Amino acid sequence: MNPTTWSGVRERVLALREAPNAAQVFGARGHRFELLPPLSEVEVAEAEQEFGVGLPADYRSFLLEVGAGGAGPHYGLYPLQRDERGWAWNEGRGVRSDNSLLPQPFPSPAEQARLRAAYDAREPVQSAFPDEPAFRVAFHAWDDEWEALSATLTAGAVCLSHEGCGYFDWFVVTGPERGTVWVDLGAADGPLQSLARTPHERLGFREWYLTWLTAATRQAHGR
Repeated sequence: MNPTTWSGVRERVLALREAPNAAQVFGARGHRFELLPPLSEVEVAEAEQEFGVGLPADYRSFLLEVGAGGAGPHYGLYPLQRDERGWAWNEGRGVRSDNSLLPQPFPSPAEQARLRAAYDAREPVQSAFPDEPAFRVAFHAWDDEWEALSATLTAGAVCLSHEGCGYFDWFVVTGPERGTVWVDLGAADGPLQSLARTPHERLGFREWYLTWLTAATRQAHGR
């Protein structure tokens, strides 16, 4: 299969709705192996212009040939949709993606580690404050910085899927890691970690999606 085409993939996904063990596939009770209609070239180009970035070829062609979102790894693929505010990824429960940092390069693992270490080093120590109320004010101010730092750590990336237990998969669209998929382990105080076949071979969107489809097909058919 050409790396920028998805011939037959939409049909394969939709066919799993009729598989005998479809409901046993993780996440299938939510997405039910349904896919939104594909986007048009005009729609994808409009979204890219709005974001200020071009989407990597394999994901871009997925949107054009397979669907805007729906069935996919874990709890499914967040759909790219347009609402009254413009284009965004719909993360469910009324949450839409914040795309303001998409044009910025995704930080390297070394830069991510540096930013996290600097944040941790600023954590207030109670003994440095005259009383409990003063410490609490400082601690809450420090704790509130995490949201901004978290956004910085995922600059240049799109959240595509929820693995469960607060773990999320991100797809990098800018910078040297462009086209690769990462998992955010922050729910367990872990880092952003690349998904890779080997230490030197990052997993791209195409491999990430097709690996899921192969495994889901086997499980849905009890193989």
